Amino acid sequence: MLAPGQHPAHRLQPLLNPASIAIVGASGDAARIGGMPIAHLTRFGYAGRVYPINPKYGEVFGLRCWPDLESLPEAPDLVVLAVAAAQVLPMLQRCAARGVRAVLVYAAGFAEEGARGAQLQAELEAYVATTDLVVAGPNAMGFANLNTQAHTNFASVFNTVPMQQGAGRVSLLTQSGNVCAAVYAIARRLGVDFSHFINTGNEACVDFAQYLEYLAQDDATDVALGYIEELRDGPRFMAAAAEFARRGKLLILYKAGETDKGSEAVRSHTSALAGDRAVYQAAFAQLGIVQGHDFVQLAQLAHLADYRHKSAGKRVAIITISGALGAILADKFIGAGLEVPTLPQPLQDVLRAGIPDYGMVTNPVDVTGNVVNDPGFVRTAMQALAQSDAVDTVVLYAPGYMLDRMADDLVAVSAAHGKLFVAIDTGAATTRAQLRAGGVPVFEDIGVAVAALAPFLLWHERRRTGRWLQLRAQPLPAPAALPAQLDEYRTKQLLAAHGMPAVAERVATSADEAVAAAEALGYPVVLKVLSPDIAHKTEAGGVRLRLHDADAVRAVYGEVLASCRRHAPQARIEGALVGRMESGVAELIVGATRDAVFGMTLTVGLGGVLTELYQDVSHRVLPVDEAMALEMLRELKAYPLLTGFRGRPAGDVAAACAAIAGFSRAVLALGAQVQEAEVNPLLVKAEGQGVCALDALVLPAPPSAS
Repeated sequence: MLAPGQHPAHRLQPLLNPASIAIVGASGDAARIGGMPIAHLTRFGYAGRVYPINPKYGEVFGLRCWPDLESLPEAPDLVVLAVAAAQVLPMLQRCAARGVRAVLVYAAGFAEEGARGAQLQAELEAYVATTDLVVAGPNAMGFANLNTQAHTNFASVFNTVPMQQGAGRVSLLTQSGNVCAAVYAIARRLGVDFSHFINTGNEACVDFAQYLEYLAQDDATDVALGYIEELRDGPRFMAAAAEFARRGKLLILYKAGETDKGSEAVRSHTSALAGDRAVYQAAFAQLGIVQGHDFVQLAQLAHLADYRHKSAGKRVAIITISGALGAILADKFIGAGLEVPTLPQPLQDVLRAGIPDYGMVTNPVDVTGNVVNDPGFVRTAMQALAQSDAVDTVVLYAPGYMLDRMADDLVAVSAAHGKLFVAIDTGAATTRAQLRAGGVPVFEDIGVAVAALAPFLLWHERRRTGRWLQLRAQPLPAPAALPAQLDEYRTKQLLAAHGMPAVAERVATSADEAVAAAEALGYPVVLKVLSPDIAHKTEAGGVRLRLHDADAVRAVYGEVLASCRRHAPQARIEGALVGRMESGVAELIVGATRDAVFGMTLTVGLGGVLTELYQDVSHRVLPVDEAMALEMLRELKAYPLLTGFRGRPAGDVAAACAAIAGFSRAVLALGAQVQEAEVNPLLVKAEGQGVCALDALVLPAPPSAS
């Protein structure tokens, strides 16, 4: 049980930092899963108490081997079960009776192996729920606390890579044992020191988010590397990631299986546009998570994390001894989302004093081969860039002996000014260790350097603001009730109450009322069927545009209702909506859909009939304010259409941002009542003339979700 005021993450303390460990199914063979953890514990110097358990042996690895759990002199913090799946539940019962705090289950044969395995796992989960046990796995490779050498794993990687000598500050957390071992091996060869090695197995009782919650609180973790295939507890995951950001810790995650859901959009376009990959990318960015895409990149990011306290950002200055390499690096950095700004003229003048006319000084800075004759000038150039407010990060390309000649100056300037300097050496410089120890990360490959630097520098940029985490912490809008009868008119009124303006329109239940509405609004008008059961009105023949007189309105009213009754005989038809025919600069789609992990997520994109074809959309997890709405619009390829593209009038971008923020408030106010909501299109008028929702849809959540 938790002590008063204790954080829930502390429940995992005996699992990840045990003072005593018992291994049930112990073996004296270091190649067997019951022997390898004991071999690790004895070899690497674990200082806690170790209790091998197996009635077959009197001693293993120089340790007394006990016949059973009940004969131990104490209840160990952690029991490792190296037994078959069928024996796990009886052993859990014995652990609970003995007063054990945590159990790690190696055995496979549970939910990953069909109906029988799923039943075994369900029985395990049901039993554990009746106890105070913390149970990891099943189907887990095990853990290692590298700062205490508490090895509870059967991972052979610890026998093949260099063992760290000092305390580590990086934790590795994966949903795959093999991935855990692979990333660990690559990162150790780069000299990364770890605090925790954790793979979660089937997560029957402890899931990824709970481990992350622990690491957010863990004083020995400054950086976490993770690999995920599926998140089971989205709110807990987001809270843990937010805690990482709050504490200034770096969280780096590789999400596998990022294909779109492929689910059919039955009633709204938004569900077709908001795929798993897009939502995860948006959520990670908002939460301050660095997203990795392969094992080498994860390891390189962990290596870069050692330099996270340096001043850095996305505006990169490039120093090279080759114009071609400068151009290549500039292209790659810009393509990865960074900036290579033109340097201010006074700074260019300083650089030109030591660089021949044929060498570039605007950025990239090409010191040319002349640096061989005047190597001291490189220090002058580096100092000038270190002191400049025009750039955040300096990248130096100098292969082999050229880098060796610059190393002392590079370390000195980096130390004196605190700005992040990075070296790329495609040769064989002998000073790499000196540079890294002096605060300058070194990469051996241009592509690897860009792949690691770009997300790392963008993380630096985002963490200076943290606006979404602040917005998320604010109180939710006052709850709003969802009307029982939810047609287009009521939907627009509901959204308008929170700041999403609707087009001027009136409800008509007869042809005469339709004519009266049209004359009150002014011609030309639009007439649409009003039905809570017909979402896509165009396909039902339920929309008529540009009606210029009373005769047209009167005739069309009957045609529209008749067409819709033929198309959807069971639909409830309440009459028609008559609205003013509006024109504007552009049309947007603004939609929200409930993601299984992250909750309500917002999609903004180019509206109209081509939305799904162009896929020109931006995503965020709610809430979204006006500043975030502007960021979303600027991410669209179609954004120039809103700013006066090729002489077109500029759109009212400010009004569009205000409407998007209002839509966010409305969706949050409706809460769990809503599965999806959409305005399509949102008409953006000329600058100063506002916006209006031409069509809107809200889909109630299924009864089980509310």
